[in-house]
Amino acid sequence: MATFLYKLGRLAFRRRHFVALIWVALLTLAGVGAASAPAPGTTSFSIPGTEAQKAFDLLEQRFPGASAAGATGRMVFKAPAGQKMTDAANKATVEKTVKRLGDGSQVVSVTDPFTTHAVSQDGTVAYTSVRYKLPGVELADSTKAALEKAGDEARATGLTVDVGGDALQAKAEPGAIGEVVGLAIAAVVLVVTLGSLVAAGLPLLTAIIGVGIAGASIAALANALDLGDNTSTLALMIGLAVGIDYALFIVSRYRSELAEGHDREEAVARATGTAGSAVVFAGLTVVIALAGLAVVNVPMLTKMGLAASGTVVVAVLIALTLIPALLGYAGRKIQPAGRKKAEKVAKSAQGGQAEEQPAGPNMGTRWARFVIRRPVAVLLLGVLGLGAIALPVTQLELGLPDDGSQSTSTTQRRAYDLLSEGFGPGFNGPLVVVYDAKGSSTAPQAGIDKLTAKIKGLKDVVTVAPPAFNEAGDTATIAVIPNSKPSSTQTEGLVHAIRDQSADVKAESGATVLVTGTTAMNIDFSQKLNDALIPYLGLVVGLAFLLLILVFRSILVPLKAALGFLLSVLAALGAVVAVFQWGWLSGLIGVDETGPIMSMVPIFMVGVVFGLAMDYEVFLVTRMREAYVHGESPSDAIETGFRHSARVVVAAAIIMMAVFGGFISSSESMIKLFGFGLAIAVFFDAFVVRMAIVPAVLALLGKRAWWLPKWLDRALPNVDVEGEALRTPAPDKHPKDEDRELAQV
Repeated sequence: MATFLYKLGRLAFRRRHFVALIWVALLTLAGVGAASAPAPGTTSFSIPGTEAQKAFDLLEQRFPGASAAGATGRMVFKAPAGQKMTDAANKATVEKTVKRLGDGSQVVSVTDPFTTHAVSQDGTVAYTSVRYKLPGVELADSTKAALEKAGDEARATGLTVDVGGDALQAKAEPGAIGEVVGLAIAAVVLVVTLGSLVAAGLPLLTAIIGVGIAGASIAALANALDLGDNTSTLALMIGLAVGIDYALFIVSRYRSELAEGHDREEAVARATGTAGSAVVFAGLTVVIALAGLAVVNVPMLTKMGLAASGTVVVAVLIALTLIPALLGYAGRKIQPAGRKKAEKVAKSAQGGQAEEQPAGPNMGTRWARFVIRRPVAVLLLGVLGLGAIALPVTQLELGLPDDGSQSTSTTQRRAYDLLSEGFGPGFNGPLVVVYDAKGSSTAPQAGIDKLTAKIKGLKDVVTVAPPAFNEAGDTATIAVIPNSKPSSTQTEGLVHAIRDQSADVKAESGATVLVTGTTAMNIDFSQKLNDALIPYLGLVVGLAFLLLILVFRSILVPLKAALGFLLSVLAALGAVVAVFQWGWLSGLIGVDETGPIMSMVPIFMVGVVFGLAMDYEVFLVTRMREAYVHGESPSDAIETGFRHSARVVVAAAIIMMAVFGGFISSSESMIKLFGFGLAIAVFFDAFVVRMAIVPAVLALLGKRAWWLPKWLDRALPNVDVEGEALRTPAPDKHPKDEDRELAQV
């Protein structure tokens, strides 16, 4: 591995013009593809294998004209104090609004609240439902404008009017200001760490090129592959963070090789062969973790994982080829100004020959020595601290966001609150019970009447609407209004209670009963993710464990890495629960509404955090492994690893936290939550697990940390991550010979 990457780095350095042109061409090609691609259509949300999805698909077949996938809007009216919606003037305003709403070409139906009994018992609140032919993201701007205009005109008469539902759904805005701030922080950290504007600019430039290529490619394929906005946002979030980090590690190693006296070409080749090997394996762990999301069998999650893993692959390829090429252009400007001046002085004093001066212990060395002297205390403090922060995980509640989780400044949230006030909290999450009478031994009407009576007798049911049959008369739907809000455990219990009736109905008449609707979809989605978490963990951790055994040639080091990851991800989830569910410090990051944590957060965070945690593990511990293999004692190897890598790992973690933290300003609740969760997870993993727990455990284990059974040592291929082969000088070869040899590899 190291030898191949050594040759690749040297080739990229020598053919820098060609390499740079290739990446510019790829960026241009991706940009043209994105600009010429058709606008993305609807992002379908499906959960294969769940009852709610089966019922939804059945409705699409049996009610073809009902536009089951179309958007819905609810316009909620509230009478002024002392008045009722049934007053003549208020009633006339509502009827006029209903008529105006029905004029749109994309409208399927509009309900009249006075004929559908959509007026609250006290008469102060009423609502009308509008169903459209297309999903919210595909509705024409004129259709949305007509809905808002109708509300404004009704509001002008003195009524309180707000609009809910997904008809006003817009594409998520990822919070550009926060991203700019994150990049600015990353730039400052790079300048401080590397001490050179040129050196700091290279990781930023290559990361932006990488996410540009990946983002444009995703945009070009969005329509064909049904990719949503969140898919590209999360892919770019991860791609930007790892792109900067991977480039930073190679640039930093290049500067170290220069300091050891190698010429620029040799330094680039050695940096690519050593740090590049770590980048390859770190990238592989991230790709495994993200691509492994496919085992959950939720198409949206699979696409998010594959898009993000593709972005990571681009970042790795750029680090291995474009960075060596750009280093060829940078020359000695890549070094800090102070070091360049010192080299000139030393060179002059030594008659033109620079002499490397021994460097004193840096902060990383001093910290490593501190941990080595007190490993038990550091280990206990780190484990107990993260364990305490992880405690809120025991109270984790999962769900999916609805209008009730939006900011109180939005009309969707105000409409949600008005409906809760007038009709009860369950009115915002009605259940749809589907009665499939095909193959039934009893008359459909008699069977559904019996089912309706059973549902009315269940606990937590407020209203059961009359059944609505399709044209064939073999399928009916019943709207059930729970007594509790959509995300509550009581509503989940009601869904299961209705489904429990299905077996009795099937036995009595042969008919099938299914429960669907947004609330049921959310419940099934959460359950599917919970069921998939353990298999996913087993697959991802197992594959990465085998990969790390190959990298470190040790059993205990990969085991320690996996256990450390569990600590950091549990602590991160605990912090997410404390902020987004309990509301601790929620005002600081703009969380308007606390509640259940989004269902996909645990499994997605497990995937992303595991990949990033292994990044730091590989970068830090491979340098220790390299020192140990070259004859240093275990304690000295820890010091060496920290002397060379701690500063860069800390800088990389701060940069990644800044990039992820920039997404906290997003107006999209899912992006905000992921931004916070990933930023805090990187903090715990880099600064507590990798910087404290890892050296403490290695100090306690000593030589045992690098133990590997002899039979396994013989069976494993030698990937030479430490660059041992590079220490043996190869016979001089003509550049063309090396290029030809690389091409054969």
